[in-house]
Amino acid sequence: MHALSLDGAISALRSSSPAKPLVTFRAFFLASQKEQPATTTTTSTTSSLAGRSWADACSSRHETVLDLGAVPQGPPDAILGITEAFKADSFKDKINLGVGAYRDDKGKPYVLPSVKAAESKVVSSSLDKEYAGITGIPAFTASAAKLAYGATSPLIAQDRIAITQTISGTGALRVAAAFLQRFYPHSKTIHIPTPSWANHAAVFKDAGLTVEKYRYYDQKTIGLDFDGLLQDMQSAADKSVFLLHACAHNPTGVDPTQDQWRKIAQVMKQKGHFAFFDMAYQGFASGDIHRDAFALRYFAEQDMPLLLCQSFAKNMGLYGERVGSFSVACASPEEKKRVDSQIKILVRPLYSNPPVHGARIASAIMNDPQLNAQWLVELKAMADRIIEMRALLKENLEKLGSKHDWSHITSQIGMFAYTGLKPDQMEKLAKEHSVYATKDGRISVAGITSDNVKRLAECIYKVTG
Repeated sequence: MHALSLDGAISALRSSSPAKPLVTFRAFFLASQKEQPATTTTTSTTSSLAGRSWADACSSRHETVLDLGAVPQGPPDAILGITEAFKADSFKDKINLGVGAYRDDKGKPYVLPSVKAAESKVVSSSLDKEYAGITGIPAFTASAAKLAYGATSPLIAQDRIAITQTISGTGALRVAAAFLQRFYPHSKTIHIPTPSWANHAAVFKDAGLTVEKYRYYDQKTIGLDFDGLLQDMQSAADKSVFLLHACAHNPTGVDPTQDQWRKIAQVMKQKGHFAFFDMAYQGFASGDIHRDAFALRYFAEQDMPLLLCQSFAKNMGLYGERVGSFSVACASPEEKKRVDSQIKILVRPLYSNPPVHGARIASAIMNDPQLNAQWLVELKAMADRIIEMRALLKENLEKLGSKHDWSHITSQIGMFAYTGLKPDQMEKLAKEHSVYATKDGRISVAGITSDNVKRLAECIYKVTG
């Protein structure tokens, strides 16, 4: 048994290098004890340790010291950089079009009255703070499935939807990708549109999937490259996985028409492709939850293989509550049970259990008839404000005599618009006019207000002519 205690060694080392962290002292002590003979005395060992410099101690036991010197500096987040630049700008009429959250007509964060009412109801209820279980709150997942697939969906009636509550849409994507990587036998590659939400590729790659791209956005028309999209689906190997934005494509705002969705479904069905739906904006795109769910429900009606990632961040404004779901359309109730069991196994080591508060709010809104009706009205009002700001921006640009065709501003849908502006023009907007957005020309229409839309149009006109 060693004569020197752990506390004694730490005390001795602190006397020579008092600023070093405790965890490193412990690592050094444990390693040094391995070579100390059992007969070592307290005095000699303490003297030996105290007499050595920190550098000597570390060099002789380098493998025991936590060394993070090889960790490289990561690139900054593009959106975070925009926000920081906006905050640093002292100009009183600056405009932030980079934020990915809804703002009211004064440019302020907005909490839906229905959400406030639902939260009050949740807080006043005699609810505990126990774990919800791996797949979340049953009342929430059941109502989330009805919202997405439709209350009369045969998938629901036949008990064929395996669903779990997730950490918002991003968590749903991560679980879905892991599920495909582990169990989809035909491919470990997912095809995503060009462009797609910036986080899609990162999430899929981290889950072990290979990411390929298919044509989607046509820069010349500032619209959908429908022919290119179909050609890429036709040329892909049978039973490939395709990511589909169910509505309000992020970042372009360019959605297929219902007829185009039918054609996409036809091609995918012929090829046996798997549909991976990401639906982050149901109801927020058009103001109609049923219209925005058309693509998902049509594919489900065709009995096509599909899964869904669902988020309540935008349509309920529950950004920080992280409320979402991941669901799989199964062939039978028996298959659903097996899929459910494997989803639990996937979720357990990722985050174990989802948070309950936000899901209880969402559940209250979806299950209380009065709150649900109120929410639908508020949801349409948010969508209508976005649509109105698109129209006002286009109108103001045309009044200025712009020679460009700005019809794409109003033909696109959802929170984001692809303006068609080039990176150098976006840089001029920021440096010369204090208008901040991403360099690819994407703007958040939620950042446009009745007070700043005229100035925004003037700034865009100045950099585009």
